[in-house]
Amino acid sequence: MKLFYTTCIRLILLFTVIFAPATLVEGKKKISDRTFITAAAVRTSAIGYHSADAIKKILSYTLSAAPVYKKNTELSNLLRAIALKAEWKRTINIAAGLYDKMELEGTGLSKKAFEYAWMGYYKLRKKGCLHNTDVLSICDFSQSSSQERMYVIDVANRKLLYRTFVAHGINSGQEYASSFSNRPESYKSSMGFYVTRQTYYGRNGLSLRIQGMDKGFNDLAGKRNIVIHGAPYVSRRILNKYGVMGTTFGCPAIPEEMSRKIIPAVEHGSCFFIFYPSKKYFSGSTVLNG
Repeated sequence: MKLFYTTCIRLILLFTVIFAPATLVEGKKKISDRTFITAAAVRTSAIGYHSADAIKKILSYTLSAAPVYKKNTELSNLLRAIALKAEWKRTINIAAGLYDKMELEGTGLSKKAFEYAWMGYYKLRKKGCLHNTDVLSICDFSQSSSQERMYVIDVANRKLLYRTFVAHGINSGQEYASSFSNRPESYKSSMGFYVTRQTYYGRNGLSLRIQGMDKGFNDLAGKRNIVIHGAPYVSRRILNKYGVMGTTFGCPAIPEEMSRKIIPAVEHGSCFFIFYPSKKYFSGSTVLNG
């Protein structure tokens, strides 16, 4: 009887591994940006699962005198890893399809930035953190500040709403942002995922508070008074006159004329993402790996 139950469990698990979406995709080959993203997530998060390893565990599985709860825990963890990797792969595939459909490559937004942004948006939405799910905002800080590197995407209608300039912190770099910090008075930008909150009128006019959702990377945004606001030193005029865009004390500032359009569109609980290709961030993000 024990042999019968063991065989049944093996067959069920093997069927799950073989037919679950993406479970036979090897996670370590860096064939493309999309594969690299999947591999990074697999190596550094709770999705740490590879099909070959799972099959070996299943084939070696036998019923024993070990406590039943221990066996159940092992099986639950294995099935959870299978499900998480399948979910990750499915979400990344959706992001890749949307990126192509919206023709975002021609706008300068990197595919990697969009795929990470979509994964974070998906996870924050799944957790109920987003009250405004209609838009997704991405600041692609792998680009020069002389480029229009902020993108506001209409998720419902699958189209790009706005593209504009966005400044980074004065101590993050000049033309390019290359140094980031979560520390108060660092005057640097903080990468990661944010959720927009309420607006207010301050010395920079209409401004939007944002809450950092990545512990250790941007969760001190509130204490640092990091907000989205318009600024006269973020404009094509400044760029043409000085050859470089203005910088901030850490806020993602945008052109004044665009702030009056963008802030009302993204306020009250939408996903806002500051992207930079940092391996440390990819492996440590509590949003991506939570």
